[in-house]
Amino acid sequence: MPADLNRVTLVGRLTRDPELRHTAGGQAVCSIRLAVSSRGRDDSGNWSDRANYFDVTVFGRTAETASNYLAKGRRIGVDGRLSWREWEAQDGGKRQSVEVVANDIFFLDSRGEGGEGGGYSSQGASQGGWSSPAPVSDLPVDTSDLQPIAPADDDDIPF
Repeated sequence: MPADLNRVTLVGRLTRDPELRHTAGGQAVCSIRLAVSSRGRDDSGNWSDRANYFDVTVFGRTAETASNYLAKGRRIGVDGRLSWREWEAQDGGKRQSVEVVANDIFFLDSRGEGGEGGGYSSQGASQGGWSSPAPVSDLPVDTSDLQPIAPADDDDIPF
């Protein structure tokens, strides 16, 4: 019998600035609200966009980075898992919700396109790799040290 799978990948825009808090043990927790559009036909047959909203929770160093560099309107990618929780509200009623617990967050727009911030992936952080927020570029890599390549002659081709 195959193992269960709990994985979600979303791309959307933040609907508000991230909210950072810390647990009693000192671990950083960041709450993000993400709007993801889906396109479909309405009752009259016309195409329309519909927004879906997801609560995303980020932990640890990734949470601190998200809080520092993300802002309302930023386009991000989230890779994580779904988590269901239930609690008792102050009025005594039972409440429940499903949220996304992020493993990785990817900054998908440049600094000037929808908010403040630079690029960061928690995969890079585990290897000590921060994407510097200072230079703004549409390219996903640092190209400051690249030199143009001289055009090749037919004699330079090895076959």
